[in-house]
Amino acid sequence: MSNADPPHSRRIVVLISGSGTNLQALIDAQNTPSLPNASISLVLSNRKAAYGLTRAANANPPIRTAYLGLQPYLKANPGKTRNDYDAEVARFVVREKPDLIVLAGWMHIMGDDFLDIVNGEKATEGEKVEKPIPVINLHPALPGAFDGAHAIERAYEAFQKGEITHSGAMVHRVVKEVDRGEPVLVREVEIKPGEPIEVFEERLHKTEWQIIVEGTRKVLDEVAPVS
Repeated sequence: MSNADPPHSRRIVVLISGSGTNLQALIDAQNTPSLPNASISLVLSNRKAAYGLTRAANANPPIRTAYLGLQPYLKANPGKTRNDYDAEVARFVVREKPDLIVLAGWMHIMGDDFLDIVNGEKATEGEKVEKPIPVINLHPALPGAFDGAHAIERAYEAFQKGEITHSGAMVHRVVKEVDRGEPVLVREVEIKPGEPIEVFEERLHKTEWQIIVEGTRKVLDEVAPVS
């Protein structure tokens, strides 16, 4: 396989912040029956030390990477704001002309400018995207439960208090309300009485690795069916 995308390959951009285990699931699945005619064209991180960048560089063929951190961006651009940063992230992504954007452990809440640009509601560099680019996110909780950060820890604590009987993970569409977009795929994950949080977390992560691939394929098949 060459570094060039195969003919008619469906293009994915992945945004990460950390170790990239969910990214690895996508790397392993691209151009297989699990994710046919699909390749990751760019991995963008907001953290320079994110090991996911190394995973992308070590892929076969290597996947291009980029780094754009909020604080370095603001320092290098006096007078710019967090919204300007979000718009710059959108510019990076839109240049790739992806069929789908996947947030796989992206620990930064996007402002309106990012979605306005990828949805084609706002121009960037004088141009609007021709059609909205869908954005999906992986979140380690069930719809409407434990939005935002530390969802796994909060679910585990709620189980210990008898407030919930199980948790789960979902892939959902990204909208302007945090973790409130329409679910694409939802999977329940059991919490067993007496088990350490690390054991529950490992089981939940294995579920995440499955559904991020399944959810990516589902949305790609909607917007860019395999011909």
